[in-house]
Amino acid sequence: MAGSAGQVKELIQERIGEVREELVGLSRRIHGHPEIAFEERRAAGWCADVLRDHGFAVTAPAYGLETAFEATVGSGPVTVALACEYDALPGMGHACGHNLIAAAGVGAALGLAPFADQLGLTVRVLGTPAEESGAGKALLIDAGAFDGVDAAMMIHPCPFEVADFRSYAMGALSATYTGKSAHATLNPQDGRNAADALTVAQVALGLLRQQLPGEWKVHGITTEAGTALNAIPERASAAYALRTPSVEELRELRERVADCFRAGALAAGCALDLEQPAPDYLDFRSDAALTELWAANARELGRPEPQQRGPFASTDMGNVSHVVPSIHPVLDISGGGCAPHQPEFAAAAATPAAEQAMIDGAVGLAWTASDFAAARTS
Repeated sequence: MAGSAGQVKELIQERIGEVREELVGLSRRIHGHPEIAFEERRAAGWCADVLRDHGFAVTAPAYGLETAFEATVGSGPVTVALACEYDALPGMGHACGHNLIAAAGVGAALGLAPFADQLGLTVRVLGTPAEESGAGKALLIDAGAFDGVDAAMMIHPCPFEVADFRSYAMGALSATYTGKSAHATLNPQDGRNAADALTVAQVALGLLRQQLPGEWKVHGITTEAGTALNAIPERASAAYALRTPSVEELRELRERVADCFRAGALAAGCALDLEQPAPDYLDFRSDAALTELWAANARELGRPEPQQRGPFASTDMGNVSHVVPSIHPVLDISGGGCAPHQPEFAAAAATPAAEQAMIDGAVGLAWTASDFAAARTS
C-alpha cells in the first residue's frame, strides 16, 4: 500500500495489533459466559467498557433496549456503524460465534478511533442484542439507532469465506391450541384434544412442503403437548420459522402455513391463537460498492478467496441492509470442519484460528470504512 491512504491503513492495522490481546480477552470472556437474547448484560457491558476506556462516548443502555449500547468517536461527515452481536444459543453457548463478532466490531472501532477525524469519519459502534431470536436490529432501526448512518457493517464466522453475503428472509409463527381436558378412558368424549390439533397441523405442513418451491423452508418444534398420559391435553403449542429468498415471498408462505394451523383447530374442535413473536428478518442485500472494497481488503490480508453462495441463513442485519448500505462478509474459522448452530462450532469459536479471523475481520472492517470515507469525501 502506498500513499497517505495506504499509510493510514497501515497505522490502523498496527493499532489493532497493539490491542490484540485485549480483543482476544474480550472474545474469550464473552465465549466463556454465554447469554441468550435480551439477557446479554455482561457481554454488552464488557464491550462498552473497552470502548469507554479508549475514549469513546458511550450510552448504555441505549434505544430502549437494556442490553444495547452505542459508542461513538470522531466528528466527520461520513458515519459508519459497526454492529456488535453477542447473544448465544440456548443450550449451545456461542455456537454461532457471536463472541468473535463483538470483538471484531470493537476492534475495528479501536483501529479507526485515532484517525477518525482525519478520515472524515464518525464511528458509531452499536451493541445489537437478540440476533438469534427477537430481531434486535429491527427494534433498533425503529428506535432510530441507524438514523444518519451512511454505511453499516459487521463480520460473521463460518466454515467458509463469502464476501457477497445473501440471506433468507425469515418470519416466526407461534401456535397455541386450547381444548378441553377430560379423563382419557372415563369420559374422553367430553374432551377436545389440543395435541391432536397440533398433530393435524403438522401433517398438513408435511404435505404442504411437497408443493413449496425448493428455497422455501418451514421448520419448528413442539413446545407443549400435554402433561399426563391419562388426561386429554387441553393445551398444545409449537414454534415455527419460515424462510424464503425475499420478504415478499415470506408473506405468501406465512398465510399458507397459518392455514395448516387453522386446519388443526377445525379438525380437533379447539381454539387457536396464532402470534408473530418477533419482527420479520428481511433478506440481506449486500451493497455492491462496499462488497468490492471489503473483498479487496480481505485479499490484501491474505484471507481465502471468497466463494459465491446463495442464501444459507437468516439475520436481522438483513433489516439494516434495507435501510442503509451494508456488508456482512463471513470468515472461515474452522477450515470447513463444522457449521454454526452445533456444539462443535462453539468449540471452534474459541480457537487460535478463530481469533486470527476475528483480528483479520477487525482490520478488514476498519480498512473498508476508511476506503468508504475516502470515496465519499474525495
